Amino acid sequence: MGVIERVFHSVLFEVLAISLSIIGLATFTDHDIGALSETMIVIATIAMIWNYCFNYVFDKIVTGEKTQRSISLRIVHVILFEAGLLCVTVPVMAYILGVSIWQAFVMDLGVTIFITIYAFIFNLVYDHARVFFLKSQKVAI
Repeated sequence: MGVIERVFHSVLFEVLAISLSIIGLATFTDHDIGALSETMIVIATIAMIWNYCFNYVFDKIVTGEKTQRSISLRIVHVILFEAGLLCVTVPVMAYILGVSIWQAFVMDLGVTIFITIYAFIFNLVYDHARVFFLKSQKVAI
């Protein structure tokens, strides 16, 4: 995956993640949409940077065809990614929303559980759609 595709992958992932996270947080908390939007945009910016860096390193360590990655490897990938991100985003969420670290942790944990499931599904679909798209481009040429 080249730089442009990595950026595309990260932006697509985050746009969908932000939208779905704001809806979820608005449903389960009493914070207004504006504050939640600001929080999720800041967190998504942090996550995009982390996404690029983490996946770059992960792909260097775990080589081979991505579509051949086992379910257990995909689970390890998501857990490592989200754990690293959680360490940074809890204090950010607490600061922006004006809540305690504990409240931010609980909120961020809810988002993290959702995003973990979302990331698993998103990356599985993306990897297979990418292969399909690349194969169809070769046939069209």
